[in-house]
Amino acid sequence: MLGLSRALPENYRSVIASFREGGRCHPFLQAASNCGLEAVELKLDTPRFGSSVGEISSLMRKLEVDIICTHGYKSNVLGYLSCKKIGIPIISVSHGWTSESVRVRFYESLDRRMLRFMDQVVCVSKGQALKVRRSGVPDERIAVIHDAIQADRFSSNDPSYRDRLRDLFGRAPGTIVGAAGRLSPEKGFEIFVEASALVARTDPEARFVLFGGGRLEADLRKRVIANGLADSFVLAGFRDDFDRYLPYLDILVLPSYTEGLPNVVLEAFAAKVPVVATSVGGTPEAVDDGVNGFLVLPGDPASLANRILELVTNAETRQIMGVAGYKRALKVFAFELQAERYDEIFRKILRQST
Repeated sequence: MLGLSRALPENYRSVIASFREGGRCHPFLQAASNCGLEAVELKLDTPRFGSSVGEISSLMRKLEVDIICTHGYKSNVLGYLSCKKIGIPIISVSHGWTSESVRVRFYESLDRRMLRFMDQVVCVSKGQALKVRRSGVPDERIAVIHDAIQADRFSSNDPSYRDRLRDLFGRAPGTIVGAAGRLSPEKGFEIFVEASALVARTDPEARFVLFGGGRLEADLRKRVIANGLADSFVLAGFRDDFDRYLPYLDILVLPSYTEGLPNVVLEAFAAKVPVVATSVGGTPEAVDDGVNGFLVLPGDPASLANRILELVTNAETRQIMGVAGYKRALKVFAFELQAERYDEIFRKILRQST
């Protein structure tokens, strides 16, 4: 969101508004302010629907907002009601659905219904657009605009993080294979653990690290021990400085069962790290199999392990694929390209609303 706001033409004025989320919005809003953007913390939230809609619509009137972009089911519901109240168009950005729990499935079902009422739905991948279309959104109101990454984001890395990464392991590691994400069922990290055990049989010096927190942490820890990986697989927990560690991984693995367009893959490209990922959602729109990484079917630890081993045993291939990923980030996933597409969408919607 911040990258897009900064890349839009100068005649745009972007305001970032976020629900409080128990104070979890503060780092994001501070980052927006640090980028020179207006940042607003909304005081009201669900289940106070009426009051929340009143707050949002009053804010939009005060700021003389022409169009609103929403992210997520709550923003879709309250944003839609607010926009209808004051008569301005609304665009929803659809990132993906996880179905990770009964509660989440309920909210995602609500999200699918709300998308049918939007003036435009921007999908972060063709894979997500297919799901949105199946939810009942007509083709003429669906657009695909890929997420973006600042390709030079890792141009100056902190060498101390190379040592910190190595220090996570009990002894000096060989090749370091990493993964990152929320520890929830749709991410498939149990497959990463099983694949790591297979890789370790061939290369005992390989080391594995998983960054992230979530409700499956205890289960994954048990799997690590059961697979004999206690000395070679580290559950590093959630770290807000993960991007400092990323450039010092040799390989990034994404074993998901579902994805919209995974930002961690774009970050790996920017850091020149090759990727081994499952061919789900929008991931194949980023990972070019055999060029900047490898694609495998989800739920198959043997295939995942084989592809990881191809990179573990060949440093030259890792380097070539890493550079190819960086070039793809420059060519396809630049904020400037993303901003051009959003500019077209904004202009079209505003013309239709006048």
